[in-house]
Amino acid sequence: MAYGNALVALADPTRRRVFERLKSGPQSVSRLARGLPVSRPAVSQHLKALKEAGLVADRAEGTRRVYSIDPEGLGALRKWLDQFWDQALAAFQEEIEREAKHGKDRK
Repeated sequence: MAYGNALVALADPTRRRVFERLKSGPQSVSRLARGLPVSRPAVSQHLKALKEAGLVADRAEGTRRVYSIDPEGLGALRKWLDQFWDQALAAFQEEIEREAKHGKDRK
């Protein structure tokens, strides 16, 4: 249930904002913290939770850490979400086919 930890991590609005900022590419904690109503140490804690949930990865760049979205963790979350889309499309297709069959029967 890898997606469960991701959902819990993203439930926090500030953590979600930090994660969303990473969609534009890898960033340092300082850059991520700019404009947020929380301190840099708080952003670091949010990034730690996102990393533990498998949503972000980090690498050393000199004396700082640079964070980016982890495609593997995001892929697991997307796979879980896609099942709902697949089921909804299948149900929609069945309904269309049922209506088309009943329409032909009426003629």
